[in-house]
Amino acid sequence: MVKHQLLYDEDILIVTPEAPLEANDFKLLDKEINPRIEASGKLKGLLLDVNPFPGWENFSAFLSHAQFIKNHHKKIRKIALVTDSDILSFLPQIAKHFVQTEIRHFNSAQSQMALDWLKESI
Repeated sequence: MVKHQLLYDEDILIVTPEAPLEANDFKLLDKEINPRIEASGKLKGLLLDVNPFPGWENFSAFLSHAQFIKNHHKKIRKIALVTDSDILSFLPQIAKHFVQTEIRHFNSAQSQMALDWLKESI
């Protein structure tokens, strides 16, 4: 299960996984952000607050997540990854080889800094 909030004025989506991710979570995110992307061309930012990352419910959920990334990574200008996980903090270094989005890591105490960074113009 994933909690999400779209900040319309800023074109920023905030996503907080609260339980293992389900395939339906990504369908709900699609319904939320696709109309906004169509209207403005791109989302200015995505804030992923993953403390801790709960994983996926099953392999189908993992595949839905991968498909969501494939379909949207070119449509999001910046991604702020907020986590205290040592393993996940390396994700931006790995992801930059696969996605065309600027990704930056912030620890949980820097959540507001992460949001401010997303609000900055590119």
